[in-house]
Amino acid sequence: MFELTLQIALILFAVALIAGFIDSIAGGGGLLTIPALLWAGLPPAAALGTNKLQACGGSFFASLYFVRKGMVDLRSIRLSLICAFIGAAIGTMLVQMIDAKLLELVLPFLILAIGCYFLFSKKISETDRQQVLTPSVFAFTAALGVGFYDGFFGPGTGSFFALAFVSLAGFGLAKATAHAKLLNFATNIASLIFFLIGGQVVIVLGLIMLVGQSIGATLGSRLVVTKGVKIIKPLVVIMSLGMSVKLLWSQYM
Repeated sequence: MFELTLQIALILFAVALIAGFIDSIAGGGGLLTIPALLWAGLPPAAALGTNKLQACGGSFFASLYFVRKGMVDLRSIRLSLICAFIGAAIGTMLVQMIDAKLLELVLPFLILAIGCYFLFSKKISETDRQQVLTPSVFAFTAALGVGFYDGFFGPGTGSFFALAFVSLAGFGLAKATAHAKLLNFATNIASLIFFLIGGQVVIVLGLIMLVGQSIGATLGSRLVVTKGVKIIKPLVVIMSLGMSVKLLWSQYM
């Protein structure tokens, strides 16, 4: 049975702070927080639910910082936020009924492909380009689809959103990262609601980690604004590689 001690609380607070910093820039913070929660003794479902609570703090404060800096127009992505929320809600419900083994096999290679795209694509810059999809079409395809993925499985959601904004909406990398964080906040909230309904959230621990996430996310968001592509691009590549290795290791080792 899980017992929250001061030592565990401090360790997980520190892990959440680091994860929040990384997540606000490149995504993949769950690579740190979920294993840490499992190490602390939480059952898998409770680890996932508690992780969603603390992730909400990081994504909220990162989103708030980006909005205040004028990097996001909330009205222009309102439909995408709604679609991402709905997608995550559906995914969270379905994952309880459907075997996700096939997705586990494919996912490492998808995330690795994202890293390669960010590493080698000449289109990655701070400059906005011609959009491929209108905002409405983007909402009902990319936002809904990635939202569903986050509710159903989760790892790398921020990277998937950022890739969609760069390749389909024509956003520069810093702007794409800012918008990705808002959509990720919407999906986190949707998933958290269903985990709370299922009683799979250790609320006190989640709130402790939420504070750490919020601090880390605020610091990371400032770097996105000041450093832009110089810091985002290498971190996305590193985190994509790390997530791929971690997922492959879990499957085959």
